[in-house]
Amino acid sequence: MKVLVTGSSGFIGKNLCASLQLRDDIELLTFTHDQTTDILSKLVEEADFIYHIAGVNRPDDDSEFIKGNTDLTKSIIDVLRVNKKQTPLLITSSTQAELDNAYGKSKLGAENEVFTWHDESSAPTYVYRLPGVFGKWSRPNYNTVVATFCYNIANDLPITISDPEHEISLVYIDDVINTFISHLDNPTANYTGIQSIERVFSITLGELSNRIHTLHDIRTDLIVPDLSDVLNKFLYATYISYFPTTDFSYLLSKNSDERGYLAEFIKSQQFGQVFVSNTKPGISRGNHWHQTKIEKFFVVSGKAEVTFRNKIDNQDIIRYIVNGDDMKVLDIPTGYVHAIKNIGDTNLVTIFWANEILDKSYPDTHYEQVEETV
Repeated sequence: MKVLVTGSSGFIGKNLCASLQLRDDIELLTFTHDQTTDILSKLVEEADFIYHIAGVNRPDDDSEFIKGNTDLTKSIIDVLRVNKKQTPLLITSSTQAELDNAYGKSKLGAENEVFTWHDESSAPTYVYRLPGVFGKWSRPNYNTVVATFCYNIANDLPITISDPEHEISLVYIDDVINTFISHLDNPTANYTGIQSIERVFSITLGELSNRIHTLHDIRTDLIVPDLSDVLNKFLYATYISYFPTTDFSYLLSKNSDERGYLAEFIKSQQFGQVFVSNTKPGISRGNHWHQTKIEKFFVVSGKAEVTFRNKIDNQDIIRYIVNGDDMKVLDIPTGYVHAIKNIGDTNLVTIFWANEILDKSYPDTHYEQVEETV
């Protein structure tokens, strides 16, 4: 199947093309603003499905709105009409089509061209009025406020909010693309007029700024927000796409002493926190127990002995030998005094997970030796 995407170099077009290129059953045809209408006509004649994403939204002159939105849509339909083709056609419009401005009028004109063509030909047509679309590859200071906020905050630039209580509607790029591709797989779906993306997020500009700033702070406070909140997850995926290419990495703070070092890696109110330790040969860590806190140990490199003693019955000491080749995880039961000792010749690297962020007012860490030292 030959699929044409107009506006393939734009934000939505790039994401759509990237997804279509993952499929073996599609030959992708693309059209960009620097190509001629003659090329577009040939591509329209070839195509078995058309995604008309191209458009104009920030021209130097308002007269370009009609040319780039209404007239370009009409030119595609005219090619279908002349060649008597009923090629499925999906176009992106905007919620601004409901407003009395030059851009909205040009988008409404494009919609009407599609509706007229559908009534004339019964070809499958889909008109999507999109609110603000956000996600990777969106241009800051051009596509949406999300892109601008993410880019500026990721690059330590200021943002401007005239009204923090102003509410906006957003849709995520993956939801848009998945919905669009569903029509490719079912092009005979019933025509329903104006269509919209099912999942829409409503958020104030102030709250949007706060959420993105929280994502920015992860590198310093290491606290990841609740990513079961879908908007948080989508904003995080968008935000990290705007990191400067020289700034993908960052340093963790190491707490070093004669034993080696311990560094916090990441933490969350939902999944707790993760530490990484480097322990010198012959050195032990731990020798404490927990009332309720849950932990897991995972030796990445080196060799260790992990010892346990039931706090209450004080029976025989339980011993586990683990090394970096085993990929073995140790659960640390509550009520057991436990310790981990480097019994190898090289430094021991261990990942520790705890189910909760350390509460210094009640750390639930009670120090006691697993076994008597001689």
